[in-house]
Amino acid sequence: MGSWFARVILNSLGASARWLWGSIWRTIFKKPKFTWNQYLYGPENSDYYDNMGHGFNNILIGMILLIFVIIPIVELIID
Repeated sequence: MGSWFARVILNSLGASARWLWGSIWRTIFKKPKFTWNQYLYGPENSDYYDNMGHGFNNILIGMILLIFVIIPIVELIID
C-alpha cells in the first residue's frame, strides 16, 4: 500500500505542482512549455539518461506539498 501511494499519488501530486510552477515560469519568460506527461515521466527523448530523477523529484515535492500545504489546510477545515 505504501509503495503504491508513493508511486501513484505522491508522484502525480509532485508532477502537478512542477507542471503548474513550470507553466507559470515558462509563460513569464516566453519559453516553450512541457506537457504534464513530461513532468510525470521525463522528457520524450529516447536518449534520456536519468530514468529515476523525475519520479524521485515528484515524490519529494509531493511529500513536501502534502506535509506543508494539504494536511494543514485539511486540519483547518476539520477543526
